[in-house]
Amino acid sequence: MSTRMAGRDALAMDIADRVAEAMADEQLRRRRDGRNAMSAEEEDRLARDIARLELLRTDESKVAASDGIDDVISSSVAHVLGLGRLQPLLDDDEITDIHVRGNEHVWVKLRDGRRDRRDPVVRTDEELVTLIRRAAARLGRMERRFDAGTPELNMQLPDGSRLFAVMDVSLRPSLVIRRHRFELASLSELRHRGMIDRRLHDFLGSAVRARRNVVIAGGTGSGKTTLLRALINEISPGERIVTIEDAYELGIDRFADRHPDHDALQSRPSNVEGEGEITLADLTRMALRMDPDRVIVGEVRGAEAFPMLMAMSQGNDGSMCTMHADGSKSAFSKLAAYVSMASTGLPIDTVNVLMASAVHFVVHVEHRDGRRMVTSIREVIDSDGASIVSNEIYRTDRAGNWAWPVPLRAATRALLSEYGYADRETGGGS
Repeated sequence: MSTRMAGRDALAMDIADRVAEAMADEQLRRRRDGRNAMSAEEEDRLARDIARLELLRTDESKVAASDGIDDVISSSVAHVLGLGRLQPLLDDDEITDIHVRGNEHVWVKLRDGRRDRRDPVVRTDEELVTLIRRAAARLGRMERRFDAGTPELNMQLPDGSRLFAVMDVSLRPSLVIRRHRFELASLSELRHRGMIDRRLHDFLGSAVRARRNVVIAGGTGSGKTTLLRALINEISPGERIVTIEDAYELGIDRFADRHPDHDALQSRPSNVEGEGEITLADLTRMALRMDPDRVIVGEVRGAEAFPMLMAMSQGNDGSMCTMHADGSKSAFSKLAAYVSMASTGLPIDTVNVLMASAVHFVVHVEHRDGRRMVTSIREVIDSDGASIVSNEIYRTDRAGNWAWPVPLRAATRALLSEYGYADRETGGGS
């Protein structure tokens, strides 16, 4: 970092401290006078006015050395109302993931799958902790703690990005931000980007319209949430949808014209007294009392699997979820393990009977060679003791060659054909 840039950053931090203090005083005055809290626009405008005023009171030599008054103002406001020097990374549409470890260089993941190293965003580890605490206090839907007693933080930023931070139990305080591209919201857009082809487009759309229960499996960053969002947007606007998430990532409220009758539920950690926790399993049970046509679970990873499967097998057809699994077949054993976390005491044979009656298709997605793609689809046929009987109706190999090796069952093919699926044998084109 150049001397001039270092001077500008130091000045911005100094101004930010003064802006934060003045903003806090103004909020106290408003509370005391019974006035409404400031809107985001009002906060930004006031913060910039204060920063500009404080710069006028600053030693002219410091201002001259900083080389960029507007940059100093923007940087100081970002430190108070945003995420400081992280903000330009969040504003970069080419960046999908941001990894920060203390005051070291930042690593980002780009849309094409490449990783790139960027300049540090803080000068010290303590500054990173302060930045994270400020985000928890100002940018989340509810204020969250981040300290030795609560060393992890999981929250959603105003733009829909997901922030996870950890301290004390890690060698250095660390921050990971995963950005969500809500513009990828239809199967047509995923087809355009090469995630699916024409036949998969027709198949998946027909499966949703036919109210088949679908599990989307894959690894971290493979495109599970993106595909789930696109499938949700194949649902008729006349249906009532309830979504269940650990953090609001599906963005169903962003597509209110497509889903006017919806409710979005989010889990909640316990408070400082260890009370008030609402788990995904709790939310799943709540959702079933909210008269849903379909229940969508953003990510299944625990005891919520049992009420979700019960919902799927008892009339809430067309429900969907995502989960972590390294293949379409291994998703079954993962689901069984999750059901066991609900302490139901059910033997594996009974769990598999439930699973076979609840799940119709498992879709596996991967990130290969800079591109996210559907790599396997299984149709669930039945259960056989400790095993699930399924047919892999679609798969791609490591070279990208695709095939539909096993035909759909006649009853499934007839049902999907009613909803637009032509079952074309030559449908592999774009």
